[in-house]
Amino acid sequence: MKTVIIKYNAGNVQSVMYALDRLGANYLLTDDEAEIRSADKVIFPGVGEASTAMAYLRERGLDKLIPSLKQPVLGTCVGMQLMCRYSEENDTTCMGIFDIDVRRFPAEPGFKVPHTGWNSIHTLQGPLTEGLAENAYVYFVHSYAADVCPETTAVCDYVRPFSAMLHRDNFYAAQFHAEISGDVGQRLLENFLKL
Repeated sequence: MKTVIIKYNAGNVQSVMYALDRLGANYLLTDDEAEIRSADKVIFPGVGEASTAMAYLRERGLDKLIPSLKQPVLGTCVGMQLMCRYSEENDTTCMGIFDIDVRRFPAEPGFKVPHTGWNSIHTLQGPLTEGLAENAYVYFVHSYAADVCPETTAVCDYVRPFSAMLHRDNFYAAQFHAEISGDVGQRLLENFLKL
């Protein structure tokens, strides 16, 4: 099985690679269209700022390629946000795979933004959450989040309820960093590789 990690200018790529190493997965880091299209699984990671990342994807045609993929695709953190319709972060039009907007957390007493650290997820649904306990803890670092919508497969509560995970057709996404979320994140990645 061939897994591709999409190479672009927003990524916590090294930790994703370590997580896949722990699972014994074969993978390739690339932005080559033919390699991405021929992969069995595609991982679209992300750390960074939405508008810069989208500009980079557009320059390389990846903004058109990613939504056209037919194999299972997993976006994480900023990768998930870029798969949504729009992000308030620098007024960014994204890829629109998920028909939902990404909004900044409002300032609320008692809540720090960015939302950083371990938090629980609930209302788990779909194949990636198989074997995960309700209220499992995962690791977040983000100031923006997608609202809860029909494509939500896990919810987290911080300032407001938001989509911790999304799923539509062959596209899966997690707002948290699966690759550094301990056993829970490892199980999620394992579930993805088994799809």
